Amino acid sequence: MKVVLLSGGGGGARFARGLADTLPPGDLTVVGNVGDDLEILGLLVSPDLDSLLYTLAGLIDEGRRWGREGESWNALASARAWGGEEWFRLGDLDLGLHLVRTELLHAGMSLSGVTDQLREKASVSTRILPATDGRLRTHVHAPAGSFPFQEWFVARAHEDEVDAVSYEGADDARAASGVLEALADAEAILIAPSNPYLSIGPILAVGEIRTAVESRRVRCVAVSPLVGGKAVSGPLDRMLSRMAGGTTPAHVAGCYPALIDGLVIDGADAPGEADVELVATRTLMSDRDAARRLAEHVLEAACG
Repeated sequence: MKVVLLSGGGGGARFARGLADTLPPGDLTVVGNVGDDLEILGLLVSPDLDSLLYTLAGLIDEGRRWGREGESWNALASARAWGGEEWFRLGDLDLGLHLVRTELLHAGMSLSGVTDQLREKASVSTRILPATDGRLRTHVHAPAGSFPFQEWFVARAHEDEVDAVSYEGADDARAASGVLEALADAEAILIAPSNPYLSIGPILAVGEIRTAVESRRVRCVAVSPLVGGKAVSGPLDRMLSRMAGGTTPAHVAGCYPALIDGLVIDGADAPGEADVELVATRTLMSDRDAARRLAEHVLEAACG
C-alpha cells in the first residue's frame, strides 16, 4: 500500500516510524516541513527533516525527543566562547550532518537530493522528501511583533500568544522533486499529528501540494495532535484556542478544509462532532508499539 505522510518532526516523526514499522519497506514516503529551517553559524539546519531521519534511523535521543542520542556540546561551547550564537542548540554529532548538508548545497545539489543521500547513508528505506527545494520560512505574528519561527519557538520559548502565521516564499515555492509523483501514486494520504499551523501549514502553503491533495482520488486522513483538548507538547492548544476558537475535533478538522476525509482523535476527545468522519482510538505514542498500533488504526481509517 503506497502511503504519503505529510509531517513535521516530534510526534510526526514518531508516527512516521509507526507507519514504517507497519508497511512493507519502501511503501512509505514522508513529505517533511521545511518552514522551520534556519541558517546558523553558517550552516543550514533542517530540524524537522533531521528529526524524521534520526527517528527512522534509530538515532534520535528518545529522552529529549530531538537531536542525537549520546550527544555532546563541545563545539557549541567553543563557538560561544568565541562570540558565536548559542541560542539554538547544535550538538557535536548533529553538526556533522549540518556540515555535510551545507557543503552539498553549496556544491549545487538540491535539498531533496541531499536529504535522499543522507537517508541512504542512514540505511532508511522510507523516502523522506522536503516539501520544497526552495526557500520557505515560517513567521509567527504576535502582539509583541513578528518573528521567524525559530526565534519565537526557541529564543523566546514560544511564550508569545500567536495571532497569525505566514509562510515567506510560499507564493513562489514549487514542490520538491518527487513529491507530486508520490502523491499521484499514493493509495492513501495521511497527515501526521503535527501542529497544523507550524508543521503542516508550511507544506500545504506550497500551492502544487495543496492542489494535489485537494484533487486526490484516494482518502486523506489526519491524526489529531491533541489529547483531551490539550497538546501533548508545544503550544498548539493555545494557538487553536486563540486562532480557531477552541480545541475540539471540529476545530482541528477546520484547519484542513476540503483536504481531509477523516480525522483520527484520541478517546479522551470522543464523542466529538466535525464535518468529516471521526475515528476514536488511543493516539498517545508512549512507546514504539503504541505508535505502531496507532499507525494500524489510521491505515484502517484510510482504507475506508
